[in-house]
Amino acid sequence: METLRQRLLSLQDEKYQKFHSDLCPGIENIIGIRTPVLRQLAAEIVKSGDWRAYLQKALHRPFIYSEEATLCGMVIGLLKTDFDEILGYLQLFVPRIDSWSICDVTCAGLKVFKKHQAAGRSFLDQYLASANEYELRFAIIMLMAYYHDDSYIDDTLQVLNSTSHEGYYVKMAVAWALQLCFVKQRDKTLILFQHNNLDDFTLNKALQKCRESFRVSAADKELLQSLKRK
Repeated sequence: METLRQRLLSLQDEKYQKFHSDLCPGIENIIGIRTPVLRQLAAEIVKSGDWRAYLQKALHRPFIYSEEATLCGMVIGLLKTDFDEILGYLQLFVPRIDSWSICDVTCAGLKVFKKHQAAGRSFLDQYLASANEYELRFAIIMLMAYYHDDSYIDDTLQVLNSTSHEGYYVKMAVAWALQLCFVKQRDKTLILFQHNNLDDFTLNKALQKCRESFRVSAADKELLQSLKRK
């Protein structure tokens, strides 16, 4: 692991370190490695065949740098193994997420949930009930990414409408998820926008994100503007 840490440090991009740090206020342990570079390293670990040994060590030691956590999440997302084994690794990893960046990059890589929607959805319940800001954000971003089809949209919208948490990154996740739901399932999401339990900030941010989307029509943008709370 020390050798891997030294390799990560050697991949630092100082300009990107400043850029990434500005996007993650309060996170002090960012090396500054571009996402494609980290993805390449994650692929190397998986292809090496030693990924179980890597995860056994990574998931039971502190992450000194943010990129160590991001790399671990990426490796889990690339695994071609039993889904229950993947969930076992996530069970250890998700509570250690401490930034929106680690959360969202990990979620983007977990495309295996598309093939195991029912089991994956049940797995997310524990995090939807969590008071931890990043555990809850993880579950919401996962719903946004993999549970907006006809089979799950009603459940997803119900969850988003009932989510109540004061964390900024939870509110922004709900708003982002609702924007994508509006694009994918316009009519059902519009009903929620018209009748909901969302706080003013989250609703207005979701409406704003929809109005900023090139995938939303001009007429709908005007309609959504009328739903903004004062």
